Amino acid sequence: MSTMAQDAGVLLYKNERSLFAVALVLSLIAWVALVVGTLGIALIYAFLFFIAYLFAQSGLISYLRGTATRINEAQFPDLHERIVQCSQKLGIENVPDAYLLHAGGVFNAFATRFLGRNFIVLYSDVVDALEPEPEALNFYIGHELGHIRRNHLLWGWVLLPASILPLLGAAYSRAREYTCDMHGLACCRNPEVAARGLGALAAGGRRWKSMDLGKYAGQSGASSGFWMSFHELVSSYPWLVKRMARILPPGQTAAVPGRNAFAWILALFVPRIGMGGSAGSLLVVVAIIGILAAVALPAYQDYTTRAKISEAVLAGSPARVAVSEFYIRNNGVPKTLQEAGFTPQPPGPVVRAITLDPRGVIRIELAFPPVAGNSMLLVPSLNEQKQIVWKCASQDVPQKFLPQSCRQ
Repeated sequence: MSTMAQDAGVLLYKNERSLFAVALVLSLIAWVALVVGTLGIALIYAFLFFIAYLFAQSGLISYLRGTATRINEAQFPDLHERIVQCSQKLGIENVPDAYLLHAGGVFNAFATRFLGRNFIVLYSDVVDALEPEPEALNFYIGHELGHIRRNHLLWGWVLLPASILPLLGAAYSRAREYTCDMHGLACCRNPEVAARGLGALAAGGRRWKSMDLGKYAGQSGASSGFWMSFHELVSSYPWLVKRMARILPPGQTAAVPGRNAFAWILALFVPRIGMGGSAGSLLVVVAIIGILAAVALPAYQDYTTRAKISEAVLAGSPARVAVSEFYIRNNGVPKTLQEAGFTPQPPGPVVRAITLDPRGVIRIELAFPPVAGNSMLLVPSLNEQKQIVWKCASQDVPQKFLPQSCRQ
């Protein structure tokens, strides 16, 4: 095994291990709570999601095998040799299957996994653009091999609950990207070559050759502002200028600044829902808030209406007692509440009036929307022991607003 393979354990961004540990603990707690809380039903849904993932991922692999060009000893042997050499440098024993894919001008590469087998895909525009500096292509190869070596693809499902958490999910994703940049750097002969490969993402397939890497990395100085800080804190990827600054030797660029403190506070309320970054996540959060508001506000309004109706029924209790006592004394129903000894209160914000009809029914007229003008009724009747029993009811108040004791 090469010296680089022996030293590959140091190719780890400083925060990745601690962020992984926190994410793993929180995710395991979430999974256990989900399984226990649903009495195991969550396992059925997890299996169904796995089947759906299996079909989706099989579609991607089938597309690669049926459309992209397989890189091996016979097809693009120069690229195959670079992939093998970089795998050996990083201590990866099983070299992943590799494909070259035309992506309509997109500069990128990616790693994926299917049924225990690893794949890396190089986009043809990156390979063509870096033809004058083929060593720089090693950076892309090493970066994707970093995802494989660090088992980022394997742990994705396990860490799913923590991956959507504000700050933590995005921070761990960015830490993985920095780690993979270090793996890409390890596959290049010097940092400047790696930086030129990364610069093609910013300047394109032609201009990267005349790009001033130090000045580009110096743009990271603006990342300490509120807006750049916020959008990076909720994004899955670091700013490209900061990635460049970390690749170049210290003497060629200034130190990467910290982030705005207020941006941390705002980012605390934005979960990592969209894999792309801040805009998608923020729009999803706004949508969720809108949905919750659409559901919660009417429910809250119904709750407050029921509470006020209960208050109105309670306000009629003294009238009910007065009528009951009058009946016991006189064996009859009073003509008015005043005759029973109850003096009605003036109209208020909840009760507009309390009256008595000839049958002894107490009518409580409501004064607040959406039931203003409607009435609650206290209806008397005699039980088998000839005692008065009161029942709460209404003829015009919607059922959903009635207290439980007043419903039929």
